[in-house]
Amino acid sequence: MKSKKLKIVKGSGNVFRDLGHKHADADQFKAILAAEIIKALDREGLSVRSAQGRTGIAAADFSRIRNADLGRFTVDRLMSIINRLGSRVGVKIKVRRGETVEHGMPA
Repeated sequence: MKSKKLKIVKGSGNVFRDLGHKHADADQFKAILAAEIIKALDREGLSVRSAQGRTGIAAADFSRIRNADLGRFTVDRLMSIINRLGSRVGVKIKVRRGETVEHGMPA
């Protein structure tokens, strides 16, 4: 069987944008924050139950974060969880002009 040659496409650096998510930048930021929470849990060797005991955040929330189920979380809530784990968040914002995106309306 002859295989087809795959086309290589360079991504934007934001997988959520590449997949067409409506709030791609916020989703990307939430994913980065969740990854930092997971790193903190792993670094400290914390289970979701021990993280709950240390922070007062429900163990179920830590399980959701570990499973990348971030729909219930806001950016500020994720930042608060990081703070309760003993880390601090520094944010540098860079605003640049984006590509024009059509939203089903004529230009």
